Amino acid sequence: MDKTAACRVLLVDDHPLFRRGLAQLLEDSPHFTVVQELENGNHLLDALHSQQPQLLLLDLNMPQQSGLELLQLVRERQFPVRIVVITASEDDDDLFRALAMGADGFLMKDTAPAEMLESLQRAMTGKIALNPDSVDRLAQSLRETATTNSQNPALSSTGNHPTSALSPQPYTPDLTARERQTLLLIAQGLNNKLIARKLGISDGTVKVYVKSLLRKLDLHSRLELAAWVHKHPDATSLEL
Repeated sequence: MDKTAACRVLLVDDHPLFRRGLAQLLEDSPHFTVVQELENGNHLLDALHSQQPQLLLLDLNMPQQSGLELLQLVRERQFPVRIVVITASEDDDDLFRALAMGADGFLMKDTAPAEMLESLQRAMTGKIALNPDSVDRLAQSLRETATTNSQNPALSSTGNHPTSALSPQPYTPDLTARERQTLLLIAQGLNNKLIARKLGISDGTVKVYVKSLLRKLDLHSRLELAAWVHKHPDATSLEL
């Protein structure tokens, strides 16, 4: 099998059986090639330098350094690699923190093989790789957060954010009032048609606002916009 153009993958997981199984799944695909496997993060930076992978797969719960600690380390060093967390954890905090720290995906270890490959390919195209259940969990939490903030404006203005696992960040981007309103409605799970109806504008205008938000916030998808609101709760303290 010619893998000249295959995505180079570095895999870090302390469970040998799962690690070998995932590596075999990737090797059987024409789209991926595993350049190295690690059982912990001790030699991760060396491997990133020597192997120059395009995709890093991180287990979440590992001894010595957790997947989140390694994720933060890699992002701080600004390695040009896409990172997907693969875990058995169903904790919402883990999901939100991973996305907030720059993960390009969060997949469960019991994901079906075909779905796993499809999701990882999606991550390599600049999209967020999530299982349907994780999407539902994220959307539900965002809706609850938006509702809480709208009912308790003081929480947004002081930075308190009881339903979010993420540390509040100062709101700094220069967004227009309409862009902020659009951002809030995206966080509530509304599609463009419903946003247009809510704001009394056309679908085309909403698309312009969404593109502007992605550009100004340096994001790539609506899901990333919603996750951004989780990091910046003060961005949802809007009057509609």
